[in-house]
Amino acid sequence: MQQAVQISRTRTSEPLPSPVSFKQKLGDAVLNAFTIDTLQVNVGKLCNQACKHCHVDASPNRTEIMGRDVVDSCLRVLADSEIGTLDITGGAPELNPEFRYLVTQARGFGCHVIVRHNLTVIFEPGQAELPEFFAENRVEVISSLPYFTASQTDNQRGSGVFDKSIEALKRLNAVGYGVKDGLVLNLVYNPVGAFLPPLQETIETDFKRELRDRYDIVFNELFTITNMPIARFLDWLRRSGNETSYMTKLVSAFNPATFPGLMCRTLISVDWTGRLFDCDFNQMLEMPLDSGLPQTIFDFDIGKLATRRIVTADHCFGCTAGSGSSCGGSVAV
Repeated sequence: MQQAVQISRTRTSEPLPSPVSFKQKLGDAVLNAFTIDTLQVNVGKLCNQACKHCHVDASPNRTEIMGRDVVDSCLRVLADSEIGTLDITGGAPELNPEFRYLVTQARGFGCHVIVRHNLTVIFEPGQAELPEFFAENRVEVISSLPYFTASQTDNQRGSGVFDKSIEALKRLNAVGYGVKDGLVLNLVYNPVGAFLPPLQETIETDFKRELRDRYDIVFNELFTITNMPIARFLDWLRRSGNETSYMTKLVSAFNPATFPGLMCRTLISVDWTGRLFDCDFNQMLEMPLDSGLPQTIFDFDIGKLATRRIVTADHCFGCTAGSGSSCGGSVAV
């Protein structure tokens, strides 16, 4: 199947032009979605952390929060379509007052629910019972843990985050996550610096061994995700003088074998106001869907959206470098 391509105008928050543009690398190839099996919903940018690599620029100071009207529209789309997965992200999505309503309603009509959970939010007021809530609703939990040592984790996510993360993982294990069938706990590894992640299978083996031996913690899978050269990570690349070298690494590692597994081809992203995007990264760059398509969850039309052209720019090298990168880890076949 061919894949259609649209190149958006450069935005100030995008990386400087790479040595070769993404359009040039694609050549005659085209990039289309081929289905929508996942509705990825960013319920807001409020977070109890302010991680150095965050492409959302989330922090405790953000006020963007999805309201009930948008949540209900997302639920209507899920109920009225064959989209089987709801992927909830943020910010820390649990800080949205509508979070538990969204989860329970989606689970009520049989939707598989994924929550992008930062672990430390368990220690925020009113959140102590999150492990039990997740287990009761059989939510798939995906949590970022930069490394199995405190220094590298705290360097990326803030002082004291590692110790809280380890305690949170123990609490998730205690209610059955990573232990019982159907209670899935997956971890995410982002490189701390300006380099690509290692092979997913290799570092997963290291994580499983070290977390088991050091802390008696178990989990299901480890996903490796490439840091995208946008937002807060892009700011760090520029301050540290690494932007040009990092973009060169991404371009040099461009791999067309990643195309079949790119997440933009099977999901659609919703922001806190209800606007639609090809992926969470395009959302943060405010790169809307191709013109002529429904632009919000309120006028969602799966017939028009399922095979849409994907809007791309040079940051897309982040998803197509090496083994590839998606919300589910590496994608190369």
